[in-house]
Amino acid sequence: MARLFGTDGVRGLANRDVTAELALDLSVAAAHVLGASGAFEGHRPRAVVGRDSRASGEFLAAAVAAGLASAGVDVVNVGVLPTPAVAYLTAELGVDLGVVLSASHNPMPDNGIKFLARGGHKLDDDLERAIEKRMGEAWDRPTGADVGRIRLDTGRAGDDYVDHLVATIRPSLGNLRIAVDCANGAASEVGPAALRQAGADVVVINASPDGRNINEKCGSTHPEQLLAAVVASEADLGVAFDGDADRCLAVDADGNLVDGDQIMGVLALAMRDAGTLADDTLVTTVMSNLGLRLAMRDRGVRTVETAVGDRYVLEAMRAGGYSLGGEQSGHIIMAAHATTGDGVLTALQLAARVAETGEPLAKLAGVVQRLPQTLVNVSGVDKGRAASDEPLLDAVRAAEARLGDTGRVLLRPSGTEALVRVMVEAATQAEADGVARELADVVSSRLAL
Repeated sequence: MARLFGTDGVRGLANRDVTAELALDLSVAAAHVLGASGAFEGHRPRAVVGRDSRASGEFLAAAVAAGLASAGVDVVNVGVLPTPAVAYLTAELGVDLGVVLSASHNPMPDNGIKFLARGGHKLDDDLERAIEKRMGEAWDRPTGADVGRIRLDTGRAGDDYVDHLVATIRPSLGNLRIAVDCANGAASEVGPAALRQAGADVVVINASPDGRNINEKCGSTHPEQLLAAVVASEADLGVAFDGDADRCLAVDADGNLVDGDQIMGVLALAMRDAGTLADDTLVTTVMSNLGLRLAMRDRGVRTVETAVGDRYVLEAMRAGGYSLGGEQSGHIIMAAHATTGDGVLTALQLAARVAETGEPLAKLAGVVQRLPQTLVNVSGVDKGRAASDEPLLDAVRAAEARLGDTGRVLLRPSGTEALVRVMVEAATQAEADGVARELADVVSSRLAL
């Protein structure tokens, strides 16, 4: 059987790949694996289940709750809430397991299942493999009072999460007008509520989820509506979430996009000034723009690079005891307040920096001058030799020497295709384009199948 779990849980087309039967079987297996590990010892096991606003989440959440309850786990179904809210509640309520039904920024027909361990952290790879192995096994089913109970809580849980977020910032946002695009997703209620509770004047768009319109030409993957809304409403800034609100991108008062790299730069300097940036270090992925690294270096902040994916950022943060990390996509982790990326938390922290300094977002974000970047996909090649072909590596080293401190080269083999991605950053767009084309030709000639 092909491995079900990817880097962010189980995902696929809802009711084809991700079915009610799969959700139930995974949940039963998860209960068995955690029970066998001793996680339930000495108490009656409990779980929190939440979802984003996709229509398929309704039957998938029901299937997950049924599976857990049939295995003797008491379930609190918190309804539609962001992924980071479910992670927070898993930790705050002291339950043994959290489950999120979401496909994040993916199109509406997709959905996914993500398990969270006690404390709100993602399950490690060994536990995920163990869950897959135990799916479909025969088991001794509890009966009578030993079956789990299912309780609905779609109000207080969301309020507790908002209270937690607002308590992380000082001062009040009372002087700011903020436009927010909720992507018709999981933050449609709690996102605006948190900003309002923090004192902001909030202009809201795309906060009317109907089960079908999540991420549809809106939110962080399609910020065009927010750009227009910020200018039209004369807002100080705008923020855009994705479907499960673990990401946040921003817009300055002039309608210019502020990406995750720039947001990380603003927050890193804010935390450094406050003395909360552990070891004065920011964790990024290899895909963050070189402009972020140069800006941080010039201001005394060290950067640590990881592979692409929020789980690798989080692993590096936990291993090094770092307090801030994230991705260019706006998936930003603030370890003092969350165990995963949290878009609403990011929005509040960013707005608080604007309020604290009295500086417009454009000026704050301007510390990160993004270098021109060119990406060329070279197909029909043996991607496995990209890291070992010496003539190709010599060409890369020569290109890096030409680019100097204001450029870099990255070769990334595709995970699913016979393809190598050539990414070049340079001082000018023309230079980035030229070097990328040169290296793409070398990749094509050296690695041709």
